Amino acid sequence: MFSEVLKTVKEGELWIADRNMCTVGFLSGLHRSGANFVIREHKSMPWEAINSLQAVGSIETGDLFEQTVSLSDAGKLLLMRRVVLKLKKPDRNGENEIAIFTMLPTETVTAVVIAQLYRERRSVENLFQTVTENYECQIQTLGYPKAALFSFCLALVAHNILEPFAGF
Repeated sequence: MFSEVLKTVKEGELWIADRNMCTVGFLSGLHRSGANFVIREHKSMPWEAINSLQAVGSIETGDLFEQTVSLSDAGKLLLMRRVVLKLKKPDRNGENEIAIFTMLPTETVTAVVIAQLYRERRSVENLFQTVTENYECQIQTLGYPKAALFSFCLALVAHNILEPFAGF
């Protein structure tokens, strides 16, 4: 369904996603739409290195490296940055590094910012998990899509109202 998703992309947007969204066609489609991306590399992605990894800094979880890579999409080359975070300790899946593709310009967006953007994507996912668990918005008896959507929207509204009081 990537072709359907790409129809919604607008110029100037920044798409941040996990490795399941990392396909040649999707990244090329985002670029053609004038959008940018910060998307984790899928291990099956067929990129080619233009230059070797260069150390560019560190964050609390590890050291950052960067290189320029290319992808071929129907004979057209797409040049982009590959930012690699070499973790101080393996993540929950036992992986020692996280590689992220982007076309954000090096002059204005550092590798540190790209790593932070990718790491913060979880805040939206965590919100949906919190809403699902705490506000019981996925009621099993709601087999009708409109009723389920309404229930979920009410749970989001309740979360937004109660969030400022979460620390009390």
